[in-house]
Amino acid sequence: MVFFVADNIVSSLGMSTKQNFKSLLNGNTGISVVENNDIYNEPFQASMINDNVLEEHYNLISKKYPYSNIKHTRLEKMLIVSVDEALSKTNIDITSHKTGIILSTTKGNINLLEPDKRNSFATNRVSLWKLGEVIKKFFGNPNMTIVISNACISGVLAINKAAMMIQSEKYDNVVVTGADLVSRFVVSGFMSFMSLSSDPCRPFDKERNGLSLGEAASTIILSSDPNGNSIRYRGGGSANDANHISGPSRTGEGSFIAINKALIEAGITSSDIDHISSHGTATPYNDEMESVAIDRHNLNKVPVNSIKGYLGHTLGAAGLVETSILLEEMRMNTLIKSAGFENLGVSKDISVITQTQETEITTCLKMASGFGGSNASLIISKVGNDK
Repeated sequence: MVFFVADNIVSSLGMSTKQNFKSLLNGNTGISVVENNDIYNEPFQASMINDNVLEEHYNLISKKYPYSNIKHTRLEKMLIVSVDEALSKTNIDITSHKTGIILSTTKGNINLLEPDKRNSFATNRVSLWKLGEVIKKFFGNPNMTIVISNACISGVLAINKAAMMIQSEKYDNVVVTGADLVSRFVVSGFMSFMSLSSDPCRPFDKERNGLSLGEAASTIILSSDPNGNSIRYRGGGSANDANHISGPSRTGEGSFIAINKALIEAGITSSDIDHISSHGTATPYNDEMESVAIDRHNLNKVPVNSIKGYLGHTLGAAGLVETSILLEEMRMNTLIKSAGFENLGVSKDISVITQTQETEITTCLKMASGFGGSNASLIISKVGNDK
């Protein structure tokens, strides 16, 4: 078995999973109007981490490690803070050969390509492999960091990969961490698609008009030793329907296949699922595609939510952020409402959560989709309540 033994979220709503979850319980959103000409020459909606809070946490942590005598980028600081907080909940030795690190990101240190930052760090610091190397060296890990960068399914793929490595006995523990920034490159790209909402995004809602961006770091630690934890990994899957460079399949084919693979590996049927954490970007095509995939698996009555109305789309961190929230939902037996949702705006009759509520949750599905037709899913269950 593979167990979820610790997790963390660093975002605009807090520096831990519990802080973020408390904000979600209170209905708070980290999305607000950003006016920063260094990122974009017009105001836009996004969820951004407070620099002063990040620096405060990073400065406290950097003194604890013997390999911290180099300058770090903002993204690296986010990852370091997230990994350290998650590790603090365990007795795992990050310097062990039996502990691996997987990094999930879509753009990494992409902001280092901006003219005012090009001379701040070595040229190779923008490379994803170098980002992985910086993180492993900071924590003194002896293994090569595996970097997974497959659009917005990266986080879910990274968790699936970690579980496979533990099951194959390559590692006893795997630290999965991911992050992305709200940068000029990212904002300009989504603006060119005309896909950003003028207000905080509203996944699955009839009045939605696009996504909101967010930045975050998140870490999930998986282990072969439960260490008192009661939630385990059941199965995962991925599929690429190759529908379009940016547009999801109208039939939800890739998502349908990814979910089916996860169900088969978990050894359950769709009737055993009692909660779905969707990708839920609030774009018309993504939400519609997910509703079709959910409907094709006869999951229409299963409570579904999206976290992006609170934290925006955090790209390579999204799968980790949203799985961390899902784990906390399971621990607290609490379904978080889908922020911004009022009236169903997709063709299939799915059960989007409108009110935060307490209920027993035992087996959950996490969905993810991304550019290029990529799709992934994973299933998690409470030990002793496996269906």
